[in-house]
Amino acid sequence: MAKMIRPQIGENMADFACGTGGFLSNWIKELEAIKDAKGSISNEESEKLYNSIYAVEKKQFPYMLCVTNMLLHGIDSPKVFHGNSLTKKLLDYTEKDAFDVILMNPPYGVSEKEDIKQNFPADLRSSETADLFMAVIMYRLKKKGRAAVIVPDGFLFGNDNAKNNLKKKLLTDFNLHTIVRLPGSVFSPYTSITTNILFFNNEEPSGETWFYRVDIPSDRKHFSKTKPMELKHFDGCIDWWNNRKELLDSDGNPKAKKYTTKELLDNDCNLDLCGYPHEEEEILSIAKTIQNYKKHSQAADEKISSTLKKITEILGIEL
Repeated sequence: MAKMIRPQIGENMADFACGTGGFLSNWIKELEAIKDAKGSISNEESEKLYNSIYAVEKKQFPYMLCVTNMLLHGIDSPKVFHGNSLTKKLLDYTEKDAFDVILMNPPYGVSEKEDIKQNFPADLRSSETADLFMAVIMYRLKKKGRAAVIVPDGFLFGNDNAKNNLKKKLLTDFNLHTIVRLPGSVFSPYTSITTNILFFNNEEPSGETWFYRVDIPSDRKHFSKTKPMELKHFDGCIDWWNNRKELLDSDGNPKAKKYTTKELLDNDCNLDLCGYPHEEEEILSIAKTIQNYKKHSQAADEKISSTLKKITEILGIEL
């Protein structure tokens, strides 16, 4: 996400639920790569580089780890704050509260209390924490700013009032240019919830959104804590990103496809597209189920009897 957002020295970046600071450190690494490519930068540019981050974390322990993380990355006075980004009224944000870039993995699967929900307009009010953060992100992204945000599958196909309004806003007020579908085990073992990356800019909509599905590599069945997803697993996505075209997988299902904004709006804002194919399940009648059971049970009994016969013959045992 930090790589594809293409950071520039002089821009400021925010994460309103930063955890231990993964997005912050990767943002700094991308800027340092630009510095190294230039050979040298001015003191003013260097100061902008290391003062370009802003972050908030609600939980005490991750907050402390994030501050430590930033100190280890050479940031002496990191702008990382201990608090809850959802406690301020959404409509009170002004241009001075906005950022050039927002990189986030908002908490999801969590419900907020009524007093937090009251900080949001009625049309964007939700019990789901991830939805509320999406609203904050849209209100705090500068004009022409860029965002990359991880959201659960439920955001893509959810059709409650808040989700639909958030998606309509993304499609009509912002340029939601790319949605990257991620494998279900990316965050294993912490959660099995399938996630996606939304890439959007605060600018005039292009009228189309690209979808791309990242498949699990052939050398493994799933990702895990000991075998996590790595940047190399995005190589195909990165190659496609720079030369976009529609793709089909070996089964003829869309792996990469472009949809118009009108198509997405007419589809009731259901963004659950180019997802992972599911095997069709045949629902049998009770009679057919019993018949199949007897058939397979008989075959298993015959196989067991045949194997026992061979064993007794080898051992010379008479039954």
